[in-house]
Amino acid sequence: MIERLVGFNTTSYRSNLDFIGFAADLLESLGASTRLTYDDSRGKANLFATLGPADRPGIVLSGHSDVVPVEGQDWTSDPFTVRQAENRLYGRGTADMKSFIALCLALAPDFAARRLEFPIHFAFSYDEEVGCIGARRLIEDLSGLAVRPRLCIVGEPTEMKVIIGHKGKKNVRCEVHGKECHSALNHRGVNAVEVAAEMVAFLRQMQRRIRESGPFDPGYDPPYTTVHTGVIQGGTALNIVPARCNFEFEFRNLPNHDVESLMAEFRAFAQSLIPEMLAVDEASGIMFDEYNTTAGLDTAEDDEAAVLARQLSGNNDTAKVAFTTEAGLFHDAGIPTVVCGPGSIDQAHRPDEFIALDQIAQGEAFLRRLLDRMTAR
Repeated sequence: MIERLVGFNTTSYRSNLDFIGFAADLLESLGASTRLTYDDSRGKANLFATLGPADRPGIVLSGHSDVVPVEGQDWTSDPFTVRQAENRLYGRGTADMKSFIALCLALAPDFAARRLEFPIHFAFSYDEEVGCIGARRLIEDLSGLAVRPRLCIVGEPTEMKVIIGHKGKKNVRCEVHGKECHSALNHRGVNAVEVAAEMVAFLRQMQRRIRESGPFDPGYDPPYTTVHTGVIQGGTALNIVPARCNFEFEFRNLPNHDVESLMAEFRAFAQSLIPEMLAVDEASGIMFDEYNTTAGLDTAEDDEAAVLARQLSGNNDTAKVAFTTEAGLFHDAGIPTVVCGPGSIDQAHRPDEFIALDQIAQGEAFLRRLLDRMTAR
């Protein structure tokens, strides 16, 4: 099943409909009820499928169908053909996170053959890698269910550790509009690159302050909210005052650190730069596009989802991670959620991505214990 799913090239810029169609057909053949939610182009879809009695609160197994690009990476074999070596399976998505979905589908016949006391739901979404986009529509669609799910397990690679917290994330594009002129007469222009540089420097100062003053949560590495500028573009030639500069930045915030207050602080600083710009050219300005905000996850140790996942994993410990998943969205929708899945996040997004066979075995054991817990006696 892992080989089959990795064989679908579901890089985020491509359609995932073949992948979703395969999963839907398999689950429908087992008697599952299925529902699809599409993106605006109808070139991508989420799948929500249910086995068992739909009139009772059930357990959601959630995963994303998309993978990150392989272009520019130095792979030693075809990324979309699984290669087995050294007790590992190599291929794009083996760790992040098609192996978990493959386990769900491979064991679905066993769930269908049992008399379940409550339902198992399979939630497979699109475009997680570019902002948990599909999961938002899937969860919105669930609001119309007569019976809400009881809890959710997101199968991101955690080496089968039970994750009860992850950071939130806000992605922002900023475009600075200046005024172009000859650099010898720069007093007649508005240098968009220099304005952007001031703003990036302010973000850096915010990071220093947070790193030194907190808030802190020792469960995370690093134990504070991070601020990061990852892309900047502007200017055409050294002797031309640049009229445009764009940059992208992100906050990865502790769940209890208000990211909107950080954004408001940054907007206020940007606003303080505008009068000087307008004094030269009234058409100049600064524009923001907050194109993705994903909630953090903060599940209590004694929550039913955390307790159950620890029992199924055989590990009494819990942890927190810096990366972001759809778990925060499920949690904010009132569905208690944890993250627990096979594979290591250290292998995700890299050339020669792999998952160890013992991780697959642990993931299978986890789901078989879940099946036993759900079976009527």
